[in-house]
Amino acid sequence: MKVDQIDSQKVCNVLNEIMEYELAGVVRYTHSSMMVSGPYRLPIVSFLKEQAAESLLHAQLAGEKIAGLDGHPSQRIAKIEETNRHTIKDILEESLEHELYALSLYKKLLDYVENKSIYLEEYARAQIGEEEQHSLELKIMLKDFS
Repeated sequence: MKVDQIDSQKVCNVLNEIMEYELAGVVRYTHSSMMVSGPYRLPIVSFLKEQAAESLLHAQLAGEKIAGLDGHPSQRIAKIEETNRHTIKDILEESLEHELYALSLYKKLLDYVENKSIYLEEYARAQIGEEEQHSLELKIMLKDFS
């Protein structure tokens, strides 16, 4: 029976991309939390701060996986586009775009590890589930603006 092996280099590369993107999420969500104004400020700020904290946790998890694969976790963060649009609707739409791209990165990771590493496959699936949940939450929040 032939066992498929993961390509550690490819997996570490996508994990670094995830880590850099999640670290950018920390900055994005923290910045956005400072820019919210209006009557819904408090719950939106709380939500964004929670997202920032979760992004940091996700970055740390990805970095730990890289180290476990004998890779080298990056010290970079992904590029963050500043749109200078800070209405609640704009912030939520940009957050949704961020979550959907993160989702695509975790799906890319799953493609690399599926049927090759149960541990990494379960990690990727759990992260996909979280990113899908965040995307759904943001879509529901955006319904008030349609």
